Amino acid sequence: MPESETDPVDVVRRGYDALSLRYRADDANPGRYGPWIAELLAVLKVASRVLDLGCGCGVPVARDLVAAGHRVTGVDISDVQIQRARRLVPGATFRRADASSRRLPPGSFEAVVALYSMIHMPLAAQPALLRAVASWLVEDGLLLLSAGWSEWTGSDDGWLGSETPMWWSHADVATYRQWLTQAGFTVLRQEFVPEGDGGHSLFWARRTTPLYDGVSPRERRYRDS
Repeated sequence: MPESETDPVDVVRRGYDALSLRYRADDANPGRYGPWIAELLAVLKVASRVLDLGCGCGVPVARDLVAAGHRVTGVDISDVQIQRARRLVPGATFRRADASSRRLPPGSFEAVVALYSMIHMPLAAQPALLRAVASWLVEDGLLLLSAGWSEWTGSDDGWLGSETPMWWSHADVATYRQWLTQAGFTVLRQEFVPEGDGGHSLFWARRTTPLYDGVSPRERRYRDS
């Protein structure tokens, strides 16, 4: 079997390429995202720069933030999702990329939103991504993150009732809270979001540690690259 068919990152990419429309329609309402988006809009300053990590088709997060006058950049690993996002939310900027290896200038955003995206990334890459996200935020910048509640790594060979596989990997909520603190965030609130027989964690956090506090010169070069 080709490596691309078993590599978890590629499984995720191909899954969203195949089932983009089944996952979310062009005109989908915000659903459970609605209250989170409303709360985010209530605290963002005018024309804030927002990064939507794992933006999907741009609906509803990028769509609703752009409609409120904010400057949104979306990143997603799926070509199909990005193509749809560019069509559905022309007022935002979208990039097809693997968020876990993305490099962005320090202090580029007032907020980062990562809803149901980090749980599709290899567990070993997630702490480094949180450190990178902290560097992309301005001081006191806001992170809205959904992650795991219980530790689990696995796949579904019939995702969304299809024959297309999907893959997930996440730590437990205490580990994510620790990773956020180590990355320089202060957790403002932690919630449990039920789903089926389990659920996910939702974190509201702010970057409060100065960008280079306790950072080695080598790590500083990585953050600035």
